[in-house]
Amino acid sequence: MHVIDAAQVLGWTAVFGAGFLAGAINVMVGAGTLVSFPILVLLGHAPLAATIANTMGIVPASLSGVLVYRRELQARSGVVRVLLPASVAGGILGAYLLLHLDSGAFSAVVPWLIAVGTVLVILGPDIKKRVTRHDHVAAGATAPGTTYPSGSAFPTRASLPASVVGALLLGTYGGYFSAAQGILLIALLGITTTMPMQDLNAIKNLTVAAVNVIAASVFLLASPSRIEWHLVGLIAAGSALGGTVGGRFARRLRPGAFRIFVASVGLVTVVAMVLNH
Repeated sequence: MHVIDAAQVLGWTAVFGAGFLAGAINVMVGAGTLVSFPILVLLGHAPLAATIANTMGIVPASLSGVLVYRRELQARSGVVRVLLPASVAGGILGAYLLLHLDSGAFSAVVPWLIAVGTVLVILGPDIKKRVTRHDHVAAGATAPGTTYPSGSAFPTRASLPASVVGALLLGTYGGYFSAAQGILLIALLGITTTMPMQDLNAIKNLTVAAVNVIAASVFLLASPSRIEWHLVGLIAAGSALGGTVGGRFARRLRPGAFRIFVASVGLVTVVAMVLNH
């Protein structure tokens, strides 16, 4: 008979807590796996197994975020139809690369990608003024549920293809490692579109959820032996609760405060990853 000791219970509690924080932060910002991933590694789990467990376990939180922002997503259905297929294609490619390539070199550049994304979040409004021909739509000025004209989110001819290519590349990144994919996507769309921050967050939640679901499906079909199901279950339970709590909190933040929060988490994430190397 297997006896569960206090250390094992403590480890399970730590994984569940990491899932809760990851779920909450993922919905609000998109860097939640940088909380749960280091904890899993510190608890003695292999990095590849930790990455797979994170990607699969965070799915409930991602879906919670989609439900919380369903009004904004309905209002931006035209943008969703353009960006979602690119994100899905990227997620498939990224998951394939994770299972077939050495992750060491890619992991080394992840802190720099997150740092660039954080800087772009901070400078987004100023950069947007230089690259758009139209007046910036004031964040929060549009009532939830409003129907937008097709293509109105993309102010220049270059904005649409740049957004699609960016969604494809970030989907690949998300399927491969997933950490801070949301920060980078918010930074990109904050420059290439005229959407306010809450709409950006809604699009981020949907595309990240799609990438996670696709990557999880690839792992399940292509390499089920690498999945540690107890880790997936604990992270999933924690992330589902954290995603619901985090989504409700994010909706109450003003765009300026939310941008500061995004930047703060990005900076903390970079420091944490550099110290772990």
